[in-house]
Amino acid sequence: MTVKLYGIPNCDTVRKARRFLEQHDVNYDFQNVREQLLHAETLTLWLQKVDRDTLINKRSASWRQLTNDERELHDNAAAIELLQRYPTLMKRPVLEVDEHLLVGFDEAQWQQVLER
Repeated sequence: MTVKLYGIPNCDTVRKARRFLEQHDVNYDFQNVREQLLHAETLTLWLQKVDRDTLINKRSASWRQLTNDERELHDNAAAIELLQRYPTLMKRPVLEVDEHLLVGFDEAQWQQVLER
């Protein structure tokens, strides 16, 4: 099983997710999206699994700071460009477990996917 966690280390939800993975003895790689930006290819694959409204946190302070023009997400290409420019817009954390993609921390959902 290949497990990769994406987020920022000082995010409370990401810290909860990391603690959950460690308590369940799950080996995982962590990518700090502030330091190592997401590749367009990665975001393209994610947007084939979840819609852009799931991936972009429109309740975040980062979203509120955008201009109205920047908030216009007509297609996935616009969402990818925005997430690359402002990685903190990503709803956190994002967990890849083999072919599964989980956005946000839902302990029951994570447990179910990790038990497979």
